[in-house]
Parts: sequence; structure tokens; C-alpha cells
Amino acid sequence: MKDYDQLHEIVNRYITQMPYPPQPDGLYAPIRYVLSLGGKRIRPILMLMAYNMYCDTPEDIMPQALALETYHNFTLLHDDLMDRADLRRGNPTVHNKWNDNTAILSGDAMLIMAYRLFTQAPAAAHNPNLLKALHTFNQATLGVCDGQQYDIEFETRNDVTETEYMEMIRLKTSLLLACALKIGAELAGASPTDAGHLYSFGERMGLAFQLQDDLLDVYGDPAVFGKNTGGDILCNKKTFMLIKTLALAQGTDRAELQHWIDATQYDPAEKIKAVTAIYDHVGIRHICQQRIEQLFGQSLQSLDCVNLPAQRKIHLQDFAHRLLRRKK
Repeated sequence: MKDYDQLHEIVNRYITQMPYPPQPDGLYAPIRYVLSLGGKRIRPILMLMAYNMYCDTPEDIMPQALALETYHNFTLLHDDLMDRADLRRGNPTVHNKWNDNTAILSGDAMLIMAYRLFTQAPAAAHNPNLLKALHTFNQATLGVCDGQQYDIEFETRNDVTETEYMEMIRLKTSLLLACALKIGAELAGASPTDAGHLYSFGERMGLAFQLQDDLLDVYGDPAVFGKNTGGDILCNKKTFMLIKTLALAQGTDRAELQHWIDATQYDPAEKIKAVTAIYDHVGIRHICQQRIEQLFGQSLQSLDCVNLPAQRKIHLQDFAHRLLRRKK
């Protein structure tokens, strides 16, 4: 069985070898660029890990794993355009490097490429479970769009509840991780019960992963996190941190927090410092860490329920603990 680092290297190698039509270069150059920017490759690796728990040749489903990574990067390309983001992984975003129309069209092409990869022969033609896995892939791709729409709507709402936020991140972030594991299990011929447990493992782990992002954006070390902290505070992003603090803060803390949310002119450093101080007073860092640990515990319980020897699950366990300890 292969661990995360081995699979990460294999996925990157396959991505560099992906063929593209020679023309029009204006369509495919941005796609090559986006996929070359690297990243954790969590989604394809989870799919390969789940498959590898049952079958010893994870490369057999590499086209399907690359389909998931291509789809994920398609969503990032369009997200960056909607958010007017300047950078992605420290590099100019596609709409910045090229233009808006290129970002839209190349993103559309990536979505089509993802589905073409998912049904790619010859491996797909000999896998009787492909239709089941394709249904799971469809569930994930549409669910991510649902989550993005909720995220957009939350930008103009001041009454977003914790429950609504957790459902939004389940759809936008967690669902694709869960479905990656379920697809890997389905393609390997695992039982529906095992596939369901792996889905639950990925779903809970994905929720914890996003809450860690919320936490690191406030309390992370910028030198390690890879970007300046406090970005969510400056744009009043409806994160777990803000929503929970709005529910718990009282008196002066509540009034000051609302002041900074409503402010249209301010010194960015001052706002970050003031809001972080309110977070500290409410104890939101500890509350968020507790929720993260709870979700990780639940995810590992689901993994324990998978009907395989413990040794076959060791790499997924190690991966979960790696995510729990991450600082970026």
C-alpha cells in the first residue's frame, strides 16, 4: 500500500504528463498553468487511498483521480473570478494573468475534461462499478455548486446561523473529500456499507479541515500559513469564528464587534487587532479547536467501522492525524 507522500508524487507526475490538444493554446495554456501550480492534491490522493485499501494497484483509477483534481481546480478558477482574487497559491489567478473571458471558457473546458477523464477507457470500460461511481461524482460536483451559492448569499446576510454555515462548508468543501473516498471504494468493489463509512470519514474530516482554515486565518503564523492572517476579518467573512462570536459576545464586546463589521473606513491592522482581541475574550480559539477535535474524533470512528484489517486503514489514519496537526 502507498502512503500520502508516495501518492502525491505519483499524482503530480501524471498531471505533468496529461495530454492537451495543441490548439487553441489560448484555451489550454491556462488549464496547464492552473494544474501546474501544485497544492496538496488531497482529493485525488484520498480516492487512490480508498481504492488501495482494497486493491494493490491504485494507478488503475488514475484517470478518475485526475478527473476529481481537474474538477476541483475548475471550481477554484471560477471562485477566483467571482471573488476577484489576485493570487492563487502565490501566483496570479487566471483572470489576472489572462482575462475574465479566458477564465470562464478555460474553466468550462476543465469541467468537460474532468468528465472525459472520469469515463476514460480502457480501465473504465472494464470496471463494472463505474456507473455507481459516476453517480457519486455527479452528487459531488452539483453539491459544490450548491455550497458556492450559499457562500455568495451569506456575503449579504448578517443573520447566518452556525447550522447554516456548517451545511455550507459541508457542501462546498467537505462533500468533495467524502465523495473522493466513496468513489475510490466503489471502484474497488467495496460494500455499500464500507463506502458509506468512508464517506462519513471524509465528510467529518472535511468539516474539520475547513474549520482549521478559519482558525489559521486568524491565529496562524503567516510565515508558515503562506499568506497574511486576518483576511477573513477584514472582509467580514461569515466564518465559524465570526458567527460563534456574534452568538456569544455580550455588552461592550458585542457592540465593538458590530462596530467593526459595520465600519467602511478603517485601518486594516487596527481592525484585525481589535476583532482578534474580542475573539480572545470570548475564547473562540478554544471553542473552535474543540469542535475540530470533535469532528476528527467522529471521522476516525467512521474509519474504524470499515470492515478491513487495521493495517489496511493505517495510511488514512496517518493522513487524518497529519491534517489535524497542519499549520497551513
